[in-house]
Amino acid sequence: MCTRTLWSPNRELVLAGRTMDYGVDLRTNLWAFPRGMARDNGVDDTLRWTSTYGSVVAAAYDLASTDGINEAGLAGHLLWLAESDYGDRDPARPALSASAWVQYLLDNFATVAEAVAWMRQSRVQIRTSGDPVTSDTVTVHLALDDRTGDSAIVEYIDGEPHIWHDRSYAVMTNSPPFAEQLERLREIKGFGGDRPLPGGNDADERFARAAFYLEHLPDPADRTEAVAEILSVMRNASQPFRVPDPDHPNASTTLWRTVTDHVDGVYVFENTRRPNIVWVRLDNLDLSEGAPTRRLDLVADPGLEGGLVGEVSGQFEESAPMEFLRAT
Repeated sequence: MCTRTLWSPNRELVLAGRTMDYGVDLRTNLWAFPRGMARDNGVDDTLRWTSTYGSVVAAAYDLASTDGINEAGLAGHLLWLAESDYGDRDPARPALSASAWVQYLLDNFATVAEAVAWMRQSRVQIRTSGDPVTSDTVTVHLALDDRTGDSAIVEYIDGEPHIWHDRSYAVMTNSPPFAEQLERLREIKGFGGDRPLPGGNDADERFARAAFYLEHLPDPADRTEAVAEILSVMRNASQPFRVPDPDHPNASTTLWRTVTDHVDGVYVFENTRRPNIVWVRLDNLDLSEGAPTRRLDLVADPGLEGGLVGEVSGQFEESAPMEFLRAT
């Protein structure tokens, strides 16, 4: 229940926007992970690594990296896809818990091409578990983007990764799977069809609106204006506060929005329950090997009453490393 976009109005600007739409509060905090962290895959012993790149991520329940960027400019975004099918566990293949999927790629790769090559070569299996609050089985797909404007969409269908790798894949939402989303977009006026631009909140309707408004953004005067422009698209694709509707699981409340500036290394976070926007400059964080893990507590942010606002790199506090949600 989310939307992701990618926009590069010129060679100096590559911005990714995303919304996090979900039926319950994910209690999201921001985490800063240094280089040199020892990790495991959250499943078994088939995959262990030490992080090559430092990163900043937005977490779910402090148990999963759902969105973030590393210091090389690679970013990853997890979105819900009900049709995801990761297959039965094959012990001959390496595995990753869905909670650590984004983090593995941010830890190890600098570009979309590198990450895609590894996923294709390794045929890594994604393993999942129940949401710790709702107990719903977590079924997600992945978007990747980098400082060159490259893009990839990764979905697991019938146990195998299906990867669309091209900078033209600038929008992703939820159901149906990506190939069908592209087909539906071609029915819309301006994309080859005659259907008017939809205004509803289903995933394919948000997909069409995000694609349309991305193509009609004016040239920004500077980075600040560029962030404001892509945020305007993400707000158009967002969901108002609403009582959960079991008949429309892909139309949940938007909890937060992010903008990733790949070139300048800035990560912007907007909590929809707070009036303040915060951002982090990765250059202002100590991500060197041996530096401590740090966390920015957004859950306790008081909002209007002296809450967080603006550049907040200096307000991250040292923390024990995040423990990723285990999967089977």
